Amino acid sequence: MFLSRFTNTLDVKGRVSVPADFRTAVALDGIKYNDDFDGIIVWPSIDGKWLEGGGVALVRNHQAMLNNLKPHDRARIAFERAVFGESHRLSFDASGRVSLPKELSAFAGLDKQATFVGMGQRFEIWNPVAYDAKLKLVRKMAKETRPRLYAVSQFSAPDQGGGS
Repeated sequence: MFLSRFTNTLDVKGRVSVPADFRTAVALDGIKYNDDFDGIIVWPSIDGKWLEGGGVALVRNHQAMLNNLKPHDRARIAFERAVFGESHRLSFDASGRVSLPKELSAFAGLDKQATFVGMGQRFEIWNPVAYDAKLKLVRKMAKETRPRLYAVSQFSAPDQGGGS
């Protein structure tokens, strides 16, 4: 599982250290799926100017969802092109770094730093300034939409009173 947020230096060759916790998560995916790929899979987000990624498990989950659609379904083909077609397998070097292709760095506006954001089964890679601006908006939205989580959950909503 990908958790937390880390901002790491992006060197002039496009190398960036993947957080150790993220490397562990993808290594466990590889063991689970008997996949010998030692790295991450990353693509340009279809939702904005950041990168999305994960390990083998995430890509397999996407494929399983797509398999529910007919092979020539337009939505399926669009997703396959936008995600699978634009994905890059990035192998770890001995120091746990990956080399981001220039087109990915340019797409996400990554220059000297990259912020890795854990999203549970996946992660995102952001320009740190852009992420800080987005975080204010998503915290507000998360608070406003929290009741939706409880509507589809087995858990009851917490008391929203101001007491402790």
